Amino acid sequence: MIMFQPYIYATVFILSILQVFALDSYIAAVYEHAVILPEVTGSPVSSEDALTLMNKNLDVLEGAIKAAAQQGAHIIVTPEDGIYGWVFKRDTIFPYLEDIPDPQVNWIPCTDPERFAPAAVQERLSCMARNNSIYVVANIGDKKPCNCSDPKCPSNGHYQYNTNVVFDSEGKLVARYHKYNLFMSETQFDSPKEPEIVTFNTSFGKFGIFTCFDILFHDPAVTLVSKLHVDTVLFPTAWMNVLPHLTAIEFHSAWAMGMGVNFLAADTHNTSLAMTGSGIYAPEGPRAYHYNMETENGHLLVAELRSQPRLSPTYPSTVNWSAYATSVKRFSPDDRNFSGVIFFDNFTFTELTKPEGNHTVCQKDLCCHLSYRMVEKQEDEVYVLGAFDGLHVVEGEYYLQICTLLKCKSTDLKTCGEPVATAHTRFEAFSLSGTFGTSYVFPEVLLSEVQLAPGEFQV
Repeated sequence: MIMFQPYIYATVFILSILQVFALDSYIAAVYEHAVILPEVTGSPVSSEDALTLMNKNLDVLEGAIKAAAQQGAHIIVTPEDGIYGWVFKRDTIFPYLEDIPDPQVNWIPCTDPERFAPAAVQERLSCMARNNSIYVVANIGDKKPCNCSDPKCPSNGHYQYNTNVVFDSEGKLVARYHKYNLFMSETQFDSPKEPEIVTFNTSFGKFGIFTCFDILFHDPAVTLVSKLHVDTVLFPTAWMNVLPHLTAIEFHSAWAMGMGVNFLAADTHNTSLAMTGSGIYAPEGPRAYHYNMETENGHLLVAELRSQPRLSPTYPSTVNWSAYATSVKRFSPDDRNFSGVIFFDNFTFTELTKPEGNHTVCQKDLCCHLSYRMVEKQEDEVYVLGAFDGLHVVEGEYYLQICTLLKCKSTDLKTCGEPVATAHTRFEAFSLSGTFGTSYVFPEVLLSEVQLAPGEFQV
């Protein structure tokens, strides 16, 4: 159940998908990077030209890393695709790839660059970490040779992986993660045979890491938290925002709250592709976030987090999401229900026709209950309660249950579910709950102008 106090908002949603440390707290940083992209030539460039492009992006990232370190940051996360961009085919990405060894080799590229050469990008990242005494998280491409004895070996003799690397404050490679759940356009990369569950320990907590699209699947995302009990998740991403439910700041904040962990999300910045939205999130809510569709500038965020959030006196208590909803009788008949589409999913909606009231809308096994009270209701705005219970199959397959209270694009009910970024009606309070079939439930309130509502609602 979500209870909300006065604010202008655009949408609220609940979405479900199936040791003692030396420091009590630490300073985290994330950098939203406006990536310098290569020219689209259709054919591979030379390794030298590829490195020249990557060094331009690394120059920018180095400035952000230095700035974060000067503000006392212990760790900084940079975006997915942040070093070379994303417009590639299998052959055109190859000059940008390096062979990244298993961290168990105990390697500091900054002091021993020839050991696994050529590794110019890893050397630079290692030196950035070492020279600034900060953990550096970056996303680069890994290549691994294979041969004809492997029936799945690609035709160029290499597996190619979208890869996160972590260098500690001495510049040592301490973590490597190959992205498992590739987005549909990532044909330049291969998925590893099994999802990798990658963690590492520091003096300021236990960390896990995965990449972008991974967040919508059980493995490795849920496993890292539920079985490995990490304190903080590191999340390089190239997130394209989709209102009303899949904006970066909205969903990432909700995931941190729903899973009860710190979450460091670094997005790429490209307004033409609706890429923006980075944040430093705690289980109680956002500590800092950035969303900007007006300029093409990068942005550094720095904030303090608890090393072990589960030991915090303000750590949210465990919520039985279905307990309240299953005890509520249906508020309203379904004869006023109608269908609508949100991001290709068919929702069941019911309109909020009065300034205050109680409504229920159901789809399959999910029933969503809403009690609300409006003030300053705008006559040209329409709000609906919606429910979706089913398999999402557009850019991947994952099962969703969603309860949502949202504003329609216009007074025409056919526009309900279309993207809306502003709202003017004020809600004095509301309570939203659902009969979810899982404990993995992610709550969030998104205000007008795509802003979060920290501290303004209770779960």
